Amino acid sequence: MKNRSVFTAGLVTAVFIFLFLPLPGWSQDLEAIVSTQWLENNLSRPDMVILDVRKVEDYRNGHIVGAVNLFYRAWAFKKKHLYAEIPDQDDLSEMIGSAGISPGSRVVVVGSTGTPQEKVHGARVACTLKFAGVKNVAILDGGFEKWTYESRKISKIIPQTIPTIFKGHFRQDLFADKAYIVSRWGKMILLDVREKEYYLGEKKLDCVEKAGRMPGARNLPTSLAFTPSGTFMERESLASLAESVVGQDRDREIVTYCDTGQCCPTWALLLKEALGYRQVRIYDGGLQEWMADPDVPQE
Repeated sequence: MKNRSVFTAGLVTAVFIFLFLPLPGWSQDLEAIVSTQWLENNLSRPDMVILDVRKVEDYRNGHIVGAVNLFYRAWAFKKKHLYAEIPDQDDLSEMIGSAGISPGSRVVVVGSTGTPQEKVHGARVACTLKFAGVKNVAILDGGFEKWTYESRKISKIIPQTIPTIFKGHFRQDLFADKAYIVSRWGKMILLDVREKEYYLGEKKLDCVEKAGRMPGARNLPTSLAFTPSGTFMERESLASLAESVVGQDRDREIVTYCDTGQCCPTWALLLKEALGYRQVRIYDGGLQEWMADPDVPQE
């Protein structure tokens, strides 16, 4: 959405819903990003699961009525030396089932927009659910902060969840590992979504062995996808940004990456679900893994 200091309703909500309708031919019929008004109107749907990925203490202090809580760190945890890896498929299936989610559920992921790090949690969880075979997954635009700013109903009651035995069809086309990138080197667009100073090698995180990037990578910082209030930019603005960096060819293969795999799902989700780029993968090992390997290209 365009910059604004306060949240507006009515026309803005209608425009938002129109801009993020799923594209023709897509397998899901739930918008990739939904408004607070849309969610309020659909709270009573029997197939709706509201998945709150905020910290447990924040959830207990108040959440959207009926929301279940699975903190973000359960979806992206430290595995060996890597900071934000996807759980093993059996563990992931058990976790998804514990939240009462089935492959046919409509899931709206609710996060926080309080910090730059928290803004990206929703997309990472949404992409992980899609990887597990849940087709209808959306992010609540503006997160819990927007919901409460608009004085919508919240609760402290922990809902009873009926667990499911989750049997999803895991998709291998959403994530890329290091071997895949090496095998496809020079045949795809590498999209570095870190802030410019990290892309240029002027700064680095402590967990990354050395500053730099993948050779030939293009830069599209995740922060550009958001307004100052924490909502997403309008689709037209997102499309303009994306096309200026990766071009207009919707069939070109794109792999998004960052340092640890936590930020890159945001642009991956937007490119694939909202803007129509058909071949988009996420490298969740990120530069934390890449820069530790002297045998892969680096600059």
